[in-house]
Amino acid sequence: MIRPITTSLLLALSFASVASAESAFTGRWALTIPGGGAGWLGVEEKDGAFSSSVLWGGGSVVPTTSTKVEGDTLIVTREQKNKEGKVTTETITAKADGDALKLSTSKKNAEGKTMGQPAEFTGKRIPAIPAKPDLSKVKYGAPIPLLNGKDLAGWRLLKEADNGWSVVDGILQNRVVKEKDKHFGNLRTDAEFEDFNLKTEVRTQENSNSGIYLRGIYEVQVMESFGKPLDSHHMGALYSRITPSVNAEKAIGEWQSLDITLVDRHLTVILNGKTIIDNQPVLGCTGGAMTSDEFKPGPIYLQGDHTNVDYRNMVLTPVVK
Repeated sequence: MIRPITTSLLLALSFASVASAESAFTGRWALTIPGGGAGWLGVEEKDGAFSSSVLWGGGSVVPTTSTKVEGDTLIVTREQKNKEGKVTTETITAKADGDALKLSTSKKNAEGKTMGQPAEFTGKRIPAIPAKPDLSKVKYGAPIPLLNGKDLAGWRLLKEADNGWSVVDGILQNRVVKEKDKHFGNLRTDAEFEDFNLKTEVRTQENSNSGIYLRGIYEVQVMESFGKPLDSHHMGALYSRITPSVNAEKAIGEWQSLDITLVDRHLTVILNGKTIIDNQPVLGCTGGAMTSDEFKPGPIYLQGDHTNVDYRNMVLTPVVK
């Protein structure tokens, strides 16, 4: 005898299907956005409600406007205002295939008219953060001086741009000229690295805004923020992701020491002898990253497209695994 499917069974199957769709999207995703840039998407679910945050190329990790799952599709919207206050609405849709996402994005202007053509891009689930490493047991190799105090040997511009970098009296300095059609570049090491400790000294100039990108993925912020409140965009922060626990900046024009350790996707930053980030997990790439793939070796790169800044005595000591 064939028994009829009960209402309760249908409901159970329905809920199981919804739960499966939800679990397919929750987590952190490394995105390769249209044009090939690095992006990031984080999706959370609490009490049946979804929320998300996104990093789109440059800038900060920001919350989205809305997040929902319809059937097997994740739908994320975000709104952006232009200088005139008009809102552009972007809709991102995604379908999951295991640990891969296939996404598309489309935009509408304030009048509701479609802007341009929809663009497709991809994402890959980021594995869970490993346990916090015991830094006292980490083994290191031989220290590698990255600056020779004479020239830019071992360094090159990240991409074609005006070059403001030079070595003067043993100091690596960046000097940016604010002129029309001038676009200054970021500087990267020829060599690429995995986990390491990096020690250097930095001297900010008026309104300095630079950064040290670890493996070309994570930016430790370098800026003139002496006397300002704690913020994830100030000196020593992991840009837009981890706020320093204490203020440790020195005044403009003073040399400041940075001692940075990156091990197993955990970050420690010691600024001027004070621990301001203590072995904290890193949840994804930061704005301006070369790639969203956190498992690739990469260079040290110094942000030079904004303002003037000085560096000296930069030494990298690789972790031996």
